[in-house]
Amino acid sequence: MSDTTETKPTPSADQTASSDLRPAQDETKLVQDPLGKPETEAPNPTSSSLADTASSAASAAASTATGVKDSVFSMFGGGAKKEKKVEEEDEAAKNEPSGSSKAKKEEDDDDKAEEEEADVEFEPVVRLTEKVDTKTNEEAEEQAFKMRAKLFKFDRESKEWKERGTGDVRLLKHKENGKTRLVMRRDKTLKVCANHYVTPDMKLSPNVGSDRSWVWNVAADVSEGEPEAQTLAIRFGNSENANLFKEAFIKAQQENEALWGKA
Repeated sequence: MSDTTETKPTPSADQTASSDLRPAQDETKLVQDPLGKPETEAPNPTSSSLADTASSAASAAASTATGVKDSVFSMFGGGAKKEKKVEEEDEAAKNEPSGSSKAKKEEDDDDKAEEEEADVEFEPVVRLTEKVDTKTNEEAEEQAFKMRAKLFKFDRESKEWKERGTGDVRLLKHKENGKTRLVMRRDKTLKVCANHYVTPDMKLSPNVGSDRSWVWNVAADVSEGEPEAQTLAIRFGNSENANLFKEAFIKAQQENEALWGKA
């Protein structure tokens, strides 16, 4: 027997070395021809089918999960339903006119309404065929004097002057009997505030501290309907108008005195 022992490779060692060389050869081949040849390197149908099946299953699972999630959120007012509502509000906001255009549209509508109203005609229910004449009991008299003034009446109870009205004081002379009376009506309403004959016993006295007003006593003033004794005062715009009134008043007194003396 020799001292050296010859070592022989075992079958398992040879197989291991052979299997270790195959990946190296494959890598070398890929480096030389990275694209490979279709006829020599066909894909493994089994592994490709398995990958497609797994990908389809994952996509279906993801779609199902998304649908369930949207359904759950939609039940509580969230998810896709809320996004749809926001989109509808944005669309409505776009379609809604701006402030200026809206105001312009309202003005156009108002103008149109006014034009339509202008064409409307109303027929009177009752037609007046006869003119109604209003009598003032002055038709048989002629105007001898007219002047604008303000009239006052002395109130015996309160012992103060109260305004009767502002208007035209007139001296009217009857056309038949020639008698003259004083008549005064308020502006606008034309209500009588003085109505009496100018009698000889009346005396115009100047008001204290004024040269454009006169005071006199009346035995029977019928402005309120019934004859009533009153103390009247009249005020004019200036002293000249006051003097013109005094002259016409005294003239009327003289004419009435002559007429009553004959009677």
